[in-house]
Amino acid sequence: MNLKMIAERAGVSTATVSNVINGNNHKVSEETRNKIKKIIEETNYKPNAIARSLAKKESRIIGLVIPYLRKNEDFSTNPYNAHIVAVIEKCIRCEDYYLMMRCVHDPKEIIPLLDSWNVDGAFFLGIFTEEIREIRKMIDYPVVFIDTYAPEEKIVRVGIEDYRGGYLSARYLIGKGHKKIALVTPEASTEGVIRERYKGFTDACREAGVEFDDSCVFYTDTTYINAVEVGQNISFSGMGFTAAAAMSDIVAIGLIEGLNQCGLRVPQDISVIGFDNLPSCEYTTPKLTSIAQSFDAKAEKAWEYLYRMISGERDIVADERLPVRVAERFSVRNLLEQ
Repeated sequence: MNLKMIAERAGVSTATVSNVINGNNHKVSEETRNKIKKIIEETNYKPNAIARSLAKKESRIIGLVIPYLRKNEDFSTNPYNAHIVAVIEKCIRCEDYYLMMRCVHDPKEIIPLLDSWNVDGAFFLGIFTEEIREIRKMIDYPVVFIDTYAPEEKIVRVGIEDYRGGYLSARYLIGKGHKKIALVTPEASTEGVIRERYKGFTDACREAGVEFDDSCVFYTDTTYINAVEVGQNISFSGMGFTAAAAMSDIVAIGLIEGLNQCGLRVPQDISVIGFDNLPSCEYTTPKLTSIAQSFDAKAEKAWEYLYRMISGERDIVADERLPVRVAERFSVRNLLEQ
């Protein structure tokens, strides 16, 4: 069964059938609409989605790009990605859109594919500042950048108060009496999420008069296995750290394992604080104190902006930074109560 056969059975033109399928009901009488819909139902006809998207100049597809992944990685390597993907999909599904996710190393390489699928809009997650301008030149559909810093670009950015998160992490530990603190973080050579958290953390230490220098920084990527090794390195550093702050929960969980392997108990011997407040924080031993962000609020705000642009507000410029807080559990010891 095809469009022409339905038109012949209904005694109308193919253009009339196309109008009914594409929702242009004002062009067709109610009697004719009902006749065509009945034939479609009886014959179990399925319209060609690609053809419909070309005809209506919309696909109901939203792209989501997760960049900088190596060939041997997938998006679940960092649990943060899995959670943000889940809440974004929920948001757009409620508006009858479909999510097309792609993991890439170079975010620019995905542009031709998004174009070929005629996406209505796209989210780019964690793009480096220097690549924003080039990406914007290559696309002409609405885009929202999540967890991205590009203050000079007129774009829509949605993220969290990363500087405040780093600041809270240090101030919380200092408030519990810790003065010898290790920071476990990816390298932050360019402007972005990690640099903002690093700046907040170091500013808090300086304001409180807590000694902090390069010897207190342990670098790792955002993977569990490498964080385990860093936990071991901290154990054997001989620097007498009483606490360690991680810039993600998966790293904090790896730290705890590495510390435990070397005979250090958390929090009795050394305290650990994470960042993001993933659900897995409730399942660690001990339960992990973390800097909490709302994944739902971030996804809802990002989708709100994208939907507005898809609906016609193409000139929106915004930098939305959502609040963070300390989610206190049991992985940080209060040294002031000794």
